Amino acid sequence: MISVILYDLLTPEFLLEAYKSSYFPMAESETGEIYMHSPEMRAIFPIYDIKTPKNIVKLAKKKIFRCTINYDFGLVIKECARRKITWINDVIIESYINLHKAKHAHSVETWKENEIVGGLYGVSIGGAFFGESMFNKVSDASKFAFYFLVEYLRSRGFLLLDSQYINEFTKNLGAIEVPKVIYLKILEKAINLPCSFVD
Repeated sequence: MISVILYDLLTPEFLLEAYKSSYFPMAESETGEIYMHSPEMRAIFPIYDIKTPKNIVKLAKKKIFRCTINYDFGLVIKECARRKITWINDVIIESYINLHKAKHAHSVETWKENEIVGGLYGVSIGGAFFGESMFNKVSDASKFAFYFLVEYLRSRGFLLLDSQYINEFTKNLGAIEVPKVIYLKILEKAINLPCSFVD
């Protein structure tokens, strides 16, 4: 972990170069200081091995939820930040909104009827998608967005779905840890693929 910036905006150029080098930013809740992280053990999702659970398939068949892409990035990142302890502060929010405008940060929204009830956001470079955070207002809404994302990335030929640090929630979704040396090889191959998240 390297402290490189305190309160300044992270430019799209800076963020893209950081992700290409395995680094990602997280803010300290109490101080607002932003640290760049590159863990020795990296969490990733093997997207071509992940199977959608039966309950999520049922929700899709019954049309309980539906997903959109990039409908309201600002809302999604702000909902992800709405926690007592969060690494997403105002500087992070504004920086990623700028990255979204540069077409490298994207959101997935989960809808129930006419309301956004969950979602996630992340960063795309080539055939790599770096998952940042997710939220839900109703049960399974964030999971629905995640499995939608996995299917979507497969359809676009992506290689890497990065999850940064592993936790019980992401482990249950199928995340695994790989050493940094392995991650860097996957990363290099992925970011050089001729993929795009949106047309």
